[in-house]
Amino acid sequence: MLLFVQKKKFIFDLAILLILNLLIKPFWILAIEPNVQMSVGNASYGEYFVLFNFSFLLSILLDFGLTNFNNKNIAQNTHLLSKHFSKMLGLKFALGIFYVVITLLVGFFILGFDVRYIKLLVVLCINSFFLSFILFLRSNLLALHLFRIDSIISVLDRVVMIIIVGGMIMKLFGLEVDIMNFVYAQTIGYGLTALIAFLIVLNKTHTFKLNWDWAFNRMILKKSFPFAILVLLMSFYNRLDSVMIERMLPGNLGKEQSGIYAKAFRLLDAANMIAYLFSVQLLPLFSRMLKHKENIENIVKLSFTLLLTPALIVSISSIFYSDKFCEMLYKGNSEGYLILSLLMCCFTAVSITYIFGTLLTANGNLKYLNLMAISGILINLVLNFILIPKYFALGSAIASVVTQFLTCLIQVFISYKVFKFKINVRLLTSLFLFIIGIVFANYFTMNLTTYWVYNFVIMLIFSGLLAFITGMINPKSVLRFIKYK
Repeated sequence: MLLFVQKKKFIFDLAILLILNLLIKPFWILAIEPNVQMSVGNASYGEYFVLFNFSFLLSILLDFGLTNFNNKNIAQNTHLLSKHFSKMLGLKFALGIFYVVITLLVGFFILGFDVRYIKLLVVLCINSFFLSFILFLRSNLLALHLFRIDSIISVLDRVVMIIIVGGMIMKLFGLEVDIMNFVYAQTIGYGLTALIAFLIVLNKTHTFKLNWDWAFNRMILKKSFPFAILVLLMSFYNRLDSVMIERMLPGNLGKEQSGIYAKAFRLLDAANMIAYLFSVQLLPLFSRMLKHKENIENIVKLSFTLLLTPALIVSISSIFYSDKFCEMLYKGNSEGYLILSLLMCCFTAVSITYIFGTLLTANGNLKYLNLMAISGILINLVLNFILIPKYFALGSAIASVVTQFLTCLIQVFISYKVFKFKINVRLLTSLFLFIIGIVFANYFTMNLTTYWVYNFVIMLIFSGLLAFITGMINPKSVLRFIKYK
């Protein structure tokens, strides 16, 4: 009976987390940010987007695997919270200072001494630290199984930002919608959330005193180093595009094109959130099965079909409806819709990466993953240098699609070699028929009525049915997956 109650509580808490994240965060990405960009213009938002991605590239220096280590360690030994929290907090602040110094030094070298740039970069560095600090504090909440509190903390920063920026858009606070006010609103949201999370965790500790332990810190950094390198390398080939667009194109053209690229990337970012939440559940599942030497092939296959099915529907429909999506989000302006149609194809590749990359991570194959990530960076750099001068932001989108698909296929190949998977002809046949079916569904329904939303909904219904008809989704397999503990 107790086990049943625990399982029921876990499922309910997980549902709260998913619902809150899927309600709040997409609203920020798809409603608030587009209004800010329309208010400030592509060039101004492009500057912000470039500096945001630049600060994000080095954000692994803020964590260095500390959060993952802490989550696992405290979950297994809750009595160590009081002892380790102070030590790890000291290391966290030291990493924060190191991150800010390195980011600003690299920023001076790449961006030059522009007071406006540096001011914005400093605030973005502070925001990155607060965000990383929140994730670290949430790792303690998760380790203590305070899932409902963690669910609220996971969206609290966005709620605060939506209130502040939404108020600015509606001219409630007497503040103009500009980039600095936009990032200051983020600072308030992150800072307030970090403070509340800190007080909650502090309440769970018996003693608190900032402590620096060289041996303890060296041990953590040594264990987390391979993972930190992987995250850093993957961040580079995922976030380097906008920086290269702005740097390689002259004058305001680079800023304008970065802003247009940001419009399309915003939707990809929202879609990737679904794949990320899925992968968060897969990592402990794969880890446990591998530890107990269970056969993981069926679970990998099921995870692949469950995530790839919606990813293909989203990616393929974006090719047909990208102009409509842009017009809806940006009030009739379809600028950059070709970039959107290309970037949304990356969602399929990213979803595959979240399956097989997570599997290889759970198995400890970080060396292979790091080599893959280095290959991804090289491919992305070469393609961007060739394509951006000729095709601008569209060229960078092409580079992203090629890079994402090549790296995801490399991970699939490595997984098949490491785990000795057999080629599933039936699955590949279902996949081929499903892709062909979605293409035809979009082609024949996009002009079915005069209102495109109706056509889109009809396409979604048909594609959903097609998933069952082709065998991409098997209800019995899904039930087995849900029941697996």
